[in-house]
Amino acid sequence: METKKPLRVIVSGGGTGGHIFPAISIANAIRQLEPDADILFVGALGRMEMQRVPDAGYKIVGLPVQGFVRGNLLKNIPVGWNLLRSMIKARSIVRDFRPDVAVGVGGYASGPTLQVAASMGVPTLLQEQNSYAGVTNKKLAKSARKICVAYDGMERFFPAEKIIKTGNPVRQNLLDSKITKDEAVRTFGLDPQRRTVLIIGGSLGARTVNESVLKHLDAIRQNQHVQFIWQTGKFYSEEIKAALAEAQPVANLHVTDFISSMDAAYAAADLVISRAGASSISELCLLSKPCILVPSPNVAEDHQTKNAQALATRGAAVMVPDAEARETLIPLAIQTVTNPAQLLSLGEHAGKMAYHRSAEIIAEEVIKLARGNR
Repeated sequence: METKKPLRVIVSGGGTGGHIFPAISIANAIRQLEPDADILFVGALGRMEMQRVPDAGYKIVGLPVQGFVRGNLLKNIPVGWNLLRSMIKARSIVRDFRPDVAVGVGGYASGPTLQVAASMGVPTLLQEQNSYAGVTNKKLAKSARKICVAYDGMERFFPAEKIIKTGNPVRQNLLDSKITKDEAVRTFGLDPQRRTVLIIGGSLGARTVNESVLKHLDAIRQNQHVQFIWQTGKFYSEEIKAALAEAQPVANLHVTDFISSMDAAYAAADLVISRAGASSISELCLLSKPCILVPSPNVAEDHQTKNAQALATRGAAVMVPDAEARETLIPLAIQTVTNPAQLLSLGEHAGKMAYHRSAEIIAEEVIKLARGNR
């Protein structure tokens, strides 16, 4: 009797935590369904995935690919050369690994990897996290067999017959957490009797959000009913430490450059201030968290604004444009977190937009494609 050969899967993409966490969640879900599956990640050299993926227990190879520099032709000469090198390297990876299926989650590396895989007859699946499709995924959609999306109306970008609405996978430990709100608040050295606002700007931080806090230290200090957990990001931490050293102490402000226990941070929060990346939004909806979203203006096709609007129009979030945040964000956060009816309404509407089992549904589709290819 012939033994069943393990499935071989390539997962490609990365660049930010917003791409890496869903990619790892999909890989974990494939492993749950097919414990023997051989999974290889393909990332971009020098990017976050080259460390985060091995930490999660998976093999990764890197391509020398990088993003195009908008409006500067000369700077794009090495970018074009590295893209060509990446295509050649991707071809040898696909040839040597012989995958049954290739999955693209967005980010620099997914372009060359999935393009090459499809041209070599490997079935491909795309995971588009945003409400506005990126250039790479729009291009890859022509040869993709299935496209997993998180928002309605994606027929604008992709062939309708390929689309499956799955939502975005999130970090499983956030959903499995058993920590209580009081315990969570105490882990940050704060008072469980006060309302808590969590401020997150992504792993590297967000300049506008950080400047909004620094501008309103007096308002934070004077409001004794509200306290803040402020994740500054590593990129800005020294600058912020220096600014705080010159200011009067703010007892109701817990400052950290990085939060390792995001489950505790979310559990502690009555209100979350966040950028509007697709991954963050999916987490906030699954946890029914009231939030104020400040879309980053520095992303392709301004997709964070479109993500935030998708929630704001349904009463599932408050949106503050980046240009207005320095003046309005902190006063608005204090006003919102002290309004129980508004918090309840935001949380309920966010919860209605959540998708459960996203990673498992995507994994099932990946396995179907792989089996069909056998």
